[in-house]
Amino acid sequence: MFGRLGAHRWPTRGVRRNAHGITLIELMVALAVVAVLLSVALPSYRDSVRKSTRAEAQAWMLAVAGRQQQFLVDRRAYASSIADVGIAVPASVAAAYTLDLTVQAGPPPGFSLDAVPKDRQVGERCGSLAIDQAGVKAADVEGCW
Repeated sequence: MFGRLGAHRWPTRGVRRNAHGITLIELMVALAVVAVLLSVALPSYRDSVRKSTRAEAQAWMLAVAGRQQQFLVDRRAYASSIADVGIAVPASVAAAYTLDLTVQAGPPPGFSLDAVPKDRQVGERCGSLAIDQAGVKAADVEGCW
Protein backbone atom coordinates (compact mmCIF):
# COMPACT_ATOMS: atom_id res chain seq x y z
CA MET A 1 0.00 0.00 0.00
CA PHE A 2 2.71 2.47 0.89
CA GLY A 3 5.45 0.84 -1.13
CA ARG A 4 5.70 3.45 -3.84
CA LEU A 5 5.59 7.15 -3.20
CA GLY A 6 2.72 8.89 -4.82
CA ALA A 7 1.01 5.68 -5.76
CA HIS A 8 -2.07 6.53 -3.80
CA ARG A 9 -4.43 9.06 -5.35
CA TRP A 10 -7.09 10.94 -3.54
CA PRO A 11 -10.48 11.07 -5.18
CA THR A 12 -11.00 14.24 -7.22
CA ARG A 13 -14.66 14.06 -7.87
CA GLY A 14 -16.13 17.45 -8.97
CA VAL A 15 -12.79 19.26 -9.11
CA ARG A 16 -11.47 20.44 -12.47
CA ARG A 17 -7.72 20.12 -12.65
CA ASN A 18 -6.62 22.23 -15.62
CA ALA A 19 -9.28 24.91 -15.76
CA HIS A 20 -9.01 27.22 -18.75
CA GLY A 21 -10.22 30.81 -18.92
CA ILE A 22 -10.57 33.50 -16.30
CA THR A 23 -12.65 33.78 -13.21
CA LEU A 24 -15.16 36.49 -12.46
CA ILE A 25 -12.87 37.92 -9.76
CA GLU A 26 -9.98 38.19 -12.21
CA LEU A 27 -12.27 39.97 -14.67
CA MET A 28 -13.46 42.41 -12.00
CA VAL A 29 -9.89 43.22 -10.95
CA ALA A 30 -8.90 43.84 -14.58
CA LEU A 31 -11.91 46.13 -15.08
CA ALA A 32 -11.08 48.05 -11.91
CA VAL A 33 -7.50 48.59 -13.09
CA VAL A 34 -8.71 49.82 -16.49
CA ALA A 35 -11.22 52.17 -14.82
CA VAL A 36 -8.52 53.71 -12.62
CA LEU A 37 -6.21 54.18 -15.60
CA LEU A 38 -8.98 55.83 -17.62
CA SER A 39 -9.93 58.16 -14.79
CA VAL A 40 -6.34 59.39 -14.67
CA ALA A 41 -5.56 59.48 -18.40
CA LEU A 42 -8.79 60.81 -19.91
CA PRO A 43 -8.68 64.34 -18.42
CA SER A 44 -5.07 64.75 -19.53
CA TYR A 45 -5.94 63.57 -23.02
CA ARG A 46 -8.87 65.98 -23.30
CA ASP A 47 -6.72 68.86 -22.10
CA SER A 48 -4.03 68.11 -24.67
CA VAL A 49 -6.66 67.95 -27.45
CA ARG A 50 -7.99 71.37 -26.36
CA LYS A 51 -4.47 72.81 -26.36
CA SER A 52 -3.68 71.45 -29.80
CA THR A 53 -6.97 72.80 -31.19
CA ARG A 54 -6.19 76.20 -29.68
CA ALA A 55 -2.70 76.14 -31.21
CA GLU A 56 -4.19 75.23 -34.59
CA ALA A 57 -6.69 78.09 -34.30
CA GLN A 58 -3.90 80.53 -33.40
CA ALA A 59 -1.79 79.41 -36.38
CA TRP A 60 -4.76 79.79 -38.70
CA MET A 61 -5.55 83.24 -37.31
CA LEU A 62 -1.95 84.34 -37.88
CA ALA A 63 -2.12 83.09 -41.47
CA VAL A 64 -5.35 85.02 -42.05
CA ALA A 65 -3.83 88.18 -40.55
CA GLY A 66 -0.86 87.85 -42.89
CA ARG A 67 -3.13 87.33 -45.87
CA GLN A 68 -5.16 90.37 -44.83
CA GLN A 69 -2.00 92.48 -44.95
CA GLN A 70 -1.34 91.23 -48.49
CA PHE A 71 -4.95 92.04 -49.37
CA LEU A 72 -4.43 95.60 -48.14
CA VAL A 73 -1.31 96.01 -50.28
CA ASP A 74 -2.97 94.54 -53.38
CA ARG A 75 -6.45 96.09 -53.15
CA ARG A 76 -6.07 98.97 -50.67
CA ALA A 77 -8.69 97.37 -48.44
CA TYR A 78 -9.00 94.33 -46.21
CA ALA A 79 -11.04 91.29 -47.25
CA SER A 80 -14.54 91.63 -45.91
CA SER A 81 -15.12 87.95 -45.13
CA ILE A 82 -13.17 84.86 -44.22
CA ALA A 83 -14.12 83.30 -47.55
CA ASP A 84 -12.59 86.27 -49.41
CA VAL A 85 -9.28 85.77 -47.61
CA GLY A 86 -8.82 82.46 -49.40
CA ILE A 87 -7.52 80.38 -46.51
CA ALA A 88 -9.81 77.48 -45.66
CA VAL A 89 -10.83 77.08 -42.05
CA PRO A 90 -9.56 73.74 -40.68
CA ALA A 91 -12.42 71.43 -39.72
CA SER A 92 -11.19 71.07 -36.13
CA VAL A 93 -11.04 74.86 -35.72
CA ALA A 94 -14.50 75.36 -37.22
CA ALA A 95 -15.89 72.70 -34.89
CA ALA A 96 -14.27 74.22 -31.80
CA TYR A 97 -14.54 77.98 -32.38
CA THR A 98 -17.03 80.52 -33.69
CA LEU A 99 -15.00 82.74 -36.01
CA ASP A 100 -15.82 86.36 -36.76
CA LEU A 101 -14.00 88.76 -39.08
CA THR A 102 -14.88 92.43 -38.61
CA VAL A 103 -13.53 95.00 -41.08
CA GLN A 104 -13.42 98.77 -40.47
CA ALA A 105 -13.36 100.89 -43.65
CA GLY A 106 -11.23 103.58 -42.05
CA PRO A 107 -9.39 105.80 -42.40
CA PRO A 108 -7.21 104.02 -41.49
CA PRO A 109 -8.68 100.66 -42.48
CA GLY A 110 -8.60 97.88 -39.93
CA PHE A 111 -9.84 94.44 -39.09
CA SER A 112 -10.36 92.19 -36.11
CA LEU A 113 -10.51 88.41 -36.21
CA ASP A 114 -12.13 86.79 -33.19
CA ALA A 115 -12.39 83.13 -32.19
CA VAL A 116 -14.91 82.31 -29.45
CA PRO A 117 -14.82 78.74 -28.04
CA LYS A 118 -17.84 76.53 -28.69
CA ASP A 119 -19.12 73.73 -26.45
CA ARG A 120 -16.43 71.39 -27.79
CA GLN A 121 -13.78 73.60 -26.18
CA VAL A 122 -15.43 73.48 -22.75
CA GLY A 123 -12.72 73.87 -20.17
CA GLU A 124 -10.62 76.07 -22.46
CA ARG A 125 -8.66 78.19 -20.01
CA CYS A 126 -7.83 80.92 -22.53
CA GLY A 127 -11.37 81.70 -23.63
CA SER A 128 -11.72 83.93 -26.68
CA LEU A 129 -8.79 84.72 -28.97
CA ALA A 130 -8.41 87.81 -31.17
CA ILE A 131 -5.94 89.44 -33.54
CA ASP A 132 -6.15 92.79 -35.33
CA GLN A 133 -4.52 94.62 -38.26
CA ALA A 134 -1.57 95.73 -36.12
CA GLY A 135 -0.82 92.14 -35.12
CA VAL A 136 -2.01 92.75 -31.57
CA LYS A 137 -3.06 89.42 -30.10
CA ALA A 138 -5.56 89.20 -27.28
CA ALA A 139 -7.04 86.44 -25.17
CA ASP A 140 -9.34 86.36 -22.16
CA VAL A 141 -6.41 85.08 -20.07
CA GLU A 142 -2.95 86.61 -20.00
CA GLY A 143 -0.23 84.54 -21.67
CA CYS A 144 -2.41 82.41 -23.92
CA TRP A 145 -0.90 83.67 -27.16
